[in-house]
Formats: sequence, C-alpha cells, structure tokens
Amino acid sequence: MGGSLINQALVRLYFDVREGVRDPVAAWAKLTANSEVYRQARGGRRVPLDDDTAAELAAAAIVHTAAEHGADQVAALATSPLAELVGGLGGAVLTEQSSAPAQMLGPRFPGPATEHWARAAYVLLWGENNRTVRAPGTPWVIAGRYKGQKVVAIGPHPTRLSDETLVVRPGGDGALAMAVGHVLLKEFYLDRPAFAEHAMEWTDLPFLVRLRERGGALVPGGLLGPVADRLSLYGADGAQGTEVLLPRFDDGPGVLHRGVPAVRDGEQLVTTVFDLLLAVYGVGRPGLPGRWPSGYDDRAEPYTPGWQEAHTGVAASRTVKIARELGVTAEKTHGRCMVVPGWLDTPHADTAYRAMLALLVLTGCRDGWAQPSAGTDIPLVPYLCLHACGEDPAEVGSLSWALGDGLFEDRTSRSVLLEAVRDGLPMAPPPRVLALSRWIYPLPPEVDLLIGPDERCDLAPPDARLIADAVAKLTTAPVEPGGADAEPGERRMRLLIDHAWMHEYGEALPVYRPPGAGIPLKPTQLVRMP
Repeated sequence: MGGSLINQALVRLYFDVREGVRDPVAAWAKLTANSEVYRQARGGRRVPLDDDTAAELAAAAIVHTAAEHGADQVAALATSPLAELVGGLGGAVLTEQSSAPAQMLGPRFPGPATEHWARAAYVLLWGENNRTVRAPGTPWVIAGRYKGQKVVAIGPHPTRLSDETLVVRPGGDGALAMAVGHVLLKEFYLDRPAFAEHAMEWTDLPFLVRLRERGGALVPGGLLGPVADRLSLYGADGAQGTEVLLPRFDDGPGVLHRGVPAVRDGEQLVTTVFDLLLAVYGVGRPGLPGRWPSGYDDRAEPYTPGWQEAHTGVAASRTVKIARELGVTAEKTHGRCMVVPGWLDTPHADTAYRAMLALLVLTGCRDGWAQPSAGTDIPLVPYLCLHACGEDPAEVGSLSWALGDGLFEDRTSRSVLLEAVRDGLPMAPPPRVLALSRWIYPLPPEVDLLIGPDERCDLAPPDARLIADAVAKLTTAPVEPGGADAEPGERRMRLLIDHAWMHEYGEALPVYRPPGAGIPLKPTQLVRMP
C-alpha cells in the first residue's frame, strides 16, 4: 500500500465494477452512471490504496469526464499538483491570484524569471507571512541575501526570513502603500526626476486624460488617446490650474479637492495621468488650487506618512525610510526591486494590491511583481459565486464613490459577474472532477470525484506524474504543459485603469479603502484589460 487514501465505499464500488470491465475509463463510466448508488457511497472513512491503483482511478475519472462532458469540467486549483496536467488537457485551472497584476502589468505578464529572484537587491514580502514565506521563489530570495539583498516583511506578523519587519494592522496595507507612493512621487519625481525617462517610455503617466463635468464640478474621465511629450502639463503654454474632485474613502465616502494643470484640446479640458496621480497622492505644487497636505507629518490629508499612522500603526519615519530605500535601490540597480505579495485578508484586497503595484510602476521595476498574471486561468471566487452560491441580495452600487454615475444601482454581484463573463472573463462550467490543494467553501455541487489532501475529499492523490502517466496510457490526445504562453513585458504599465467599472468605484487610479463591509464579489475584480 502506498500513501494514497480513498473513500472506503468508493474503492469497493470501483473494484466491484472493475472486475467485469477491463477498461478503467469504462469502469468509471459505469460506476458513476448510477448516480444515486454512487453518491450514497461517498463521505465515509478513507483507507490506504496503492499509488498505482489510485493513479489509475483518478486518470480514469479525468479521461472519462473530458471525453464525455468536456475537458473544462475537469478543474484544479492552480496550487494543486495536478494543475499542470489539468491545464494541458484544456481543463479549468482555478487561480486565487488578484486581478490587479493583469490590469496594471498586462494580462500575460510572465512574472519574474528564476534569476530575477536572486538578483533582486531589495525585496518586500508583503502580506500574510504564513503564505508569503512559502512562495515558490522563496529559496531564491534566501540565495539573494548572500549577495547583500535586503528583505523587508510587511504584514500582521513578523517573520524570520526578513532583515526588517513592518507590522501593519489588518486592512492597512493599502494605506501604507499609498504613503510610500507619496514619498516616491515627491522625492524621485518632483524633487529630482530619477524615473522620468522610464515613466515616459514604459508607463501611461504621459497619457492625456479628459476632465468631465459631474455634479457641477470636474472629475477624471477616460483616456483621450494621444501621449503628451512631457509627464506634466505644469508650466506648459496655455495650462491653467483647475480644481478636480477625487474619491476619498478613509473618512467616509467623500471627495478630495485637489488641483491639476489642464489645457484645452478643442472643447475638452485635458490633463495627464501623472498630474492626476500627484493630485490623488496629495503631492502639491505652487499655484494649483485645492487642499493639500502641509508636509509628511500632516495627519488630516491623505496620503502622507503621517496620515497612514492611524490606519497602519507604522511610524511615519519608518514609512519614509522604506520609500527612500526602495527608490534609491531601484534607481541604482535599474529596477532590481521586488514585491512578493502574500494574502491580504480584507474585502478590498484588490485595491491594496494596485497601490502596491503602483510602487513598482513608479520605480521602473518591470519584473518586480513576484507572481505572473492569471492569463487564461479561471478566477476562483467568481467561479464559486457562479456555481456554488445562490443569488446575493447585496447591491454592488453601495461601493460606488460619491460622484459615480450610478452604473450599479439595483444590481447584484451575480448580474455583474454574468456580464463580465459575456465580455470575456475566463469561466468554465461546474466541475465533475475537482483537484484541490486545500479545502474550499462553498463547494460546487455534483462533483463526481474530489481529489485532495483533506479528509472530506474522495481521494488523496499520489504523485502527479503517476496520474499523468496513467492519463497518457488511457488517451491518445497529447498532454501539453498547462497555462498560457507568457509574452515578454513590452507593453506600457498602467497607473490609470480606464474602465467604466473602475471609474464608478473611484478606483481607476490608486486609492485606499479601509477594511469594512464588503460584498461577495467586487466588480473591480472582474475587470479585464486588453
């Protein structure tokens, strides 16, 4: 007997059928054909099973399901050992990764290459440490420390892997990231243009943005199309200081009164993404209207180091120190800094991830996000909401910002999810075979075989290679490595996510939302950018 475990009644049924049926795939088909008897046999005590037989049974279930019902009804969590096999068969690979990297770095961002881990000069392990320190690249982070790499852990608990730890209150990660961005913009863009050349070539900061009327005032609109020949219109011919209203969520649903330099383009008033970004972060310049922070210690105006103290518990001085270390290291090493994102336990984790990603965009760290974009993988939470949850009565319009257009009034998460799927969000039908690396809840109904380590699963799988070999023997179709082919990062990185749903929530540009009441599925998590 090997290390695999299987539901006792299930394996008895399988062997009873297998005695009269030579082909394992036919045996699985016959076993599951009588669904009432089959389902009654599940959920009992698990017993040991030799690995070869366990692999045969799992392979038979996978091959039969793919042939009879479609490969997309075979699913696996991306962290499961079977994910590569399932992806190669055309099955559904379910990812828990944030949509933020795809939105800001591109839908096929490959993530850092192996050598980038050890070459990184500065690493931020950001998020819940019990997941972060087990990230796939962690051994390379350790290798890099022998070369002088500095590792800073940011999260609710210290970790032994880091040189320095910033203990952040749960839900405060986005506030810290915004304050670090404030310092970067002030000292590495306005005080001296350390990253201006990078920003002009590789980011959307010089793009022109419409300013539109809303409620008797001006708010940011969509991208105009042309790229300005400079990052800022400040001091440009014909530019005038114009007040804009921006979203603010730290002190209730409110607005920030800030100013940007703007010029006329025909009948439209336009500014640049960079000018709007300075206004959002509260980095002022003489002559512009609005209310601005008095300095780093200002606690009333977001997003200063002083302001973030109340939200994170991190001293303003340490925030400034981390920002300067990141900026100086990125400048000296030409972008060899990295963020290793961990788990953020907050309803607005996607907002926090975008604030963290903005730091890499601003400092030219093109390969610095330590996870690839999900690509064609299926986002797990929408998948579960679609197949395992009923209709949720919560209106997603409750999170629209004060000057939103009311796009989500009287709408639920499910209705928005269905629209996103129609518009191209990757999705798959409910699974008949599901491979897990951990238990998930709620579980989609009507699963024929649940493969995973939890005692509630039908089968604890043997080595994935045994199952792959068994699948190869039972099918003539070649199995290719799973996942989408990664494209090199040759596109511009985005700070402005120009999508109607992002504008409606006031999250088109980086922003901080405090922890609080959320909704099962935020529409911003469903936004797909070309």
